[in-house]
Amino acid sequence: MPETVPQQEATIRQFHEIRNFPTVIGCIDCTHIRIRKYGSDAAQYYINRKGYYSLNVQVVCDATLQIMDLVARWRGSTHDSRIFTESSIKQRFERREFRGRLLGDSGYRLEPYLFTPITRPQNVAEEHYSEAHISTRNTIERCFGVWKQRFQCLLHGMSVKMENIKPTIVALAILHNIAIKREGQIDFDAEEQLHHPALPEEDAHIEGGHRANINNAFLRAFVARHFNN
Repeated sequence: MPETVPQQEATIRQFHEIRNFPTVIGCIDCTHIRIRKYGSDAAQYYINRKGYYSLNVQVVCDATLQIMDLVARWRGSTHDSRIFTESSIKQRFERREFRGRLLGDSGYRLEPYLFTPITRPQNVAEEHYSEAHISTRNTIERCFGVWKQRFQCLLHGMSVKMENIKPTIVALAILHNIAIKREGQIDFDAEEQLHHPALPEEDAHIEGGHRANINNAFLRAFVARHFNN
């Protein structure tokens, strides 16, 4: 993640150039990396909702598709929202270490530092917000697409031993970033086969009481301020 204020401001400007969405410092999502059948007592927990063995890997990317933060330790059955809830990147945002915020899909809970889609826009400003959110958040889908096309084992499955899978995923993320810096982005249109749409967990983005009302009010004020034109 960008650590200094100038680095953070530069990242925010790059995202703003996509569709004029302000204060975005990263886009977040999870993607499944297929692994070979796991034979321990915990095998069932590696089976994801599509029925194959995987790790569910959380990624935060920047506007150039570089991977800024990665969590590669969760079994395939784990929901995206839980991975984020227990991640250090969430703690860093709650400590206000970053000037901007993340964009995520509807599988995440709305927070002041993580904006999710408005599924049923009620006015023109909310429609503009939704359009800008979709276009800007598409960065993470493109990141997954480029990363998996560059390293086909991420797309078709990893056959290495379990103890080597996680460090291999991290290494391939580093190599992906190096490739982008040296070669620039490759053209690729991320397809559905590379990524799964989030399914809401029972409590993924439903939170009663005071906090949910505050977060919704915060988002409404943000939309009215930045997307009313």
